[in-house]
Amino acid sequence: MSILCSLSHDGATRYNDLKRKMNGISNTMLAKSLKELEEDGLVKRTEYLEVPIRVEYEITDSVRSLIPILTELAVWGSSLDQK
Repeated sequence: MSILCSLSHDGATRYNDLKRKMNGISNTMLAKSLKELEEDGLVKRTEYLEVPIRVEYEITDSVRSLIPILTELAVWGSSLDQK
């Protein structure tokens, strides 16, 4: 969930930039999570044939449509913390 939120907020993001934003996640876990999200059609991986190779990740349109719902869930969760 935090990967999707970060990508929705920042747009297309390179792997190392995403890793810096995800506090405490290992390279193995981030790579596995991104691969699963890509297989599920939630994240798009774009590889640019440059030297060195540049890879960017971004959310798909289906996730963009979920962002308002996720935002409402976050607001609801915050209201529970304040009670």
